[in-house]
Amino acid sequence: MASLIEAIDVKRKMFFEYEGAPYHALDVEISRPTARGGQTLVRIKMRNLLTRGVFDKTFKAGEKVEEPDLVVVDATYLYADSGGLNFMDQENFETLTLRPELLGDDRFLLVDNLVVQVQKFNGNPIGVQFPPHVEMKVTETESGVRGNTASGSVTKNATLESGLQIQVPLFIKEGETVKVHTETREFAGRA
Repeated sequence: MASLIEAIDVKRKMFFEYEGAPYHALDVEISRPTARGGQTLVRIKMRNLLTRGVFDKTFKAGEKVEEPDLVVVDATYLYADSGGLNFMDQENFETLTLRPELLGDDRFLLVDNLVVQVQKFNGNPIGVQFPPHVEMKVTETESGVRGNTASGSVTKNATLESGLQIQVPLFIKEGETVKVHTETREFAGRA
């Protein structure tokens, strides 16, 4: 049986199980009462790892949630096909397949041989944790026009090898490799 965690002990970026589904705590806010006899409340902004839905839930401090049967394994992204997105488990070399809708727009962060952490709930892969930065090649970008900086435009559109579109500085050219923040999907520098 899974151990129980009190709601007041749930921290940001922690995983827990609530009503039979795994959740990821995106933000935690604790409200302590000023009046005597008031209850301490814990407001958690949480993401359902199965449906990817995000919502707020308020718990009383003493309420309990379960520790999830969640296993995180290192895996390498291999390819996408009609069956889904395929990863290779780094330990046992088993192929893990995820449906593209489980990743949503995060699938544009995937490049060949990228090492990620695949989350498995009850033995089934349900999601991916990316490293802080991903390196991708610029496949298409406008040429930087001299004088653009005077108008305040110091960035331009760029399309990366996965199809992701981001803003990059004017000096970046096609064929260069750039780092992209996986959380914000913003330019993080040259690779």
